[in-house]
Amino acid sequence: MMSTARPRALRSRGSKKKTGLEELRQRPDRAKVSVIITTFNEEVNIGHCIESVHWADEVLVVDSFSTDQTEEIAERNPVRLLQRQYFGSAAQKNWSIDRVENDWVFILDADERVTEELAREVLGLLSSTPKAVGYSVRRRNIVFDREIKHSGWSTDRVIRLFHRAHGRYPNRRVHADLDIPGNVPILRHALIHYTYRSLSQYIEKLMNYAEWGAAQAFREGRTAGFVELGVRPLYRFVRTYFLQLGILDGLHGLVVCGLQAYGTFLKYVMLWDYRVRDGRGEKVELPAFDDSVETWEKPHSEPPVA
Repeated sequence: MMSTARPRALRSRGSKKKTGLEELRQRPDRAKVSVIITTFNEEVNIGHCIESVHWADEVLVVDSFSTDQTEEIAERNPVRLLQRQYFGSAAQKNWSIDRVENDWVFILDADERVTEELAREVLGLLSSTPKAVGYSVRRRNIVFDREIKHSGWSTDRVIRLFHRAHGRYPNRRVHADLDIPGNVPILRHALIHYTYRSLSQYIEKLMNYAEWGAAQAFREGRTAGFVELGVRPLYRFVRTYFLQLGILDGLHGLVVCGLQAYGTFLKYVMLWDYRVRDGRGEKVELPAFDDSVETWEKPHSEPPVA
C-alpha cells in the first residue's frame, strides 16, 4: 500500500489576515456552495483534499469503484459519497453537477488543495452578488516534490467556481474545459496541485491520457502521419523547454518537458495503430464513452439574481 504521508503544505503568496472562514461561512446572506471531488484510487490524497474544503456547505465525492482505501477514508469525513463508472473527467463532473444540492459549485480534483486564502476569497465572493457566473483559478503545480514555475505550466488556469445553470463540460474523453458564457474573472489566490509524486505514477497517467486522447481523435475521424508522430512531439519539447523556459526549472523542467513530449508521441502513435488495425478490418476496442444526452445537457436551474 502507498504511503499516506501528507505532502508538504504550501501557503498562497501575498496573503493577509482577513475575515475568518467561520464568520464568512455563517453569513446568512451568502450563497451556498457545493464542492465536487471525483476520485479513483486516491487514498494518498483524498483525506487531505476533503480537509481543505471543510468550509463548504456540501462536499460530494464521486468515486469510480476504487480498489484501495479511498472509499473508506472518504466515509470518515462529513461528505456524501456516490459511485459511478468512469467515462472520462467531463462526463463524471457533469453527472456530479446534476446531483449537488446548491447552485454554486466548486470543482476539485483529489490531488488539489484549497488554501485558506482561496477559501476566504470564494466565500467572500458568494457573500455579495457575484458579477460573473464563472471564475477561474490559477494552480501552483507540484511535480516530484518541487513547484514547476515554467515549462508551460506558469499560466495554468482552470474554471472551477461557477453557477451550475451556466456551466457544462463538452463531450470529450480528456482535456475538456468547462464551457461558461461571458467574462470569466480570475480569482486572486491559487489552488495547490500535487500532480505527480513519482515517475511510475506519471507514466501511468501518460498512458491513460494518450489512450483517451487517441480514442477521442479516432472517433472524430482524425489520422496520424509524419507530422503528428515526428513533428508534434519535437515541437512540444522545444516549446515547453525553450520557448516557455522549462530550462529554468532545472532537471525537473527537463524531465517534465521530456515526458510531455513523450505523451504527445504516445497519443498519436496509438491513433496511428488504431487506423492500421481498422484498415485491415479489425474491430478497434476503445475506452467507454458516455453518449447519453442527459450527461451533456445543462441542468434546469434558476440563474443568480443580478
